[in-house]
Amino acid sequence: MKSLSSVLVPIHAEGYRFVAIFAVASLILFWIWGPFGWLGLVATAWCAYFFRDPPRVTPVAPGLVVAPADGLIVEVVPAPPPPELEMGAEPRLRIAIFLSVFDCHINRVPADGEIVRAIYRPGGFLDASYAEASERNERQSVLLHDIEGRPLAFVQIAGWIARRIVCKLHEGQRVRAGERFGMIRFGSRMEVYLDPAYAPLVCVGQRAIAGETVLAEAGDARRSRGGEIR
Repeated sequence: MKSLSSVLVPIHAEGYRFVAIFAVASLILFWIWGPFGWLGLVATAWCAYFFRDPPRVTPVAPGLVVAPADGLIVEVVPAPPPPELEMGAEPRLRIAIFLSVFDCHINRVPADGEIVRAIYRPGGFLDASYAEASERNERQSVLLHDIEGRPLAFVQIAGWIARRIVCKLHEGQRVRAGERFGMIRFGSRMEVYLDPAYAPLVCVGQRAIAGETVLAEAGDARRSRGGEIR
């Protein structure tokens, strides 16, 4: 028989305060009127679910880029990287992942390497499912050099509900693929900008799992991919 600890999913430290607020609000609602209290309990359970922090099994091999976030892949297109990273204006393949309020929001490092830049830029809060959010929304941009010295950028972008980006990376830090580094609260977007040495292994419409789904691989095989609903 499984123990309770092996069944329950841990909650990220960022979520304890919010779960406590929802729980206290539920008690107040019960005091006001019972049915409101039950709605509060449902909201509290959703809040705990939102801040869940499940363990992930990360593929370990040279040249892999894993998904930094859970969610729906909404773009696999060439696009210039964020100017604050000083990677030049030449378009690079961008893989964008949209996180709904039902996705796990813990963000993970996409590849082994060293953090070269980590820059925050304030902005607006458009719906993160739109491409315009890449340029206009609040974001945290990170430039990583992989173990071969190839540049790889990943960007946390706030959505219209999100109001806080958490990123605990700093310049000069050595990181491993799949390692937790932050989160974006309540709906958001994550983008990865690839070096030309990497070939994409995903397509629009596919769901990504942070730390587990392989987005791209460095190598000589460069075949474009489509997608089918099956």
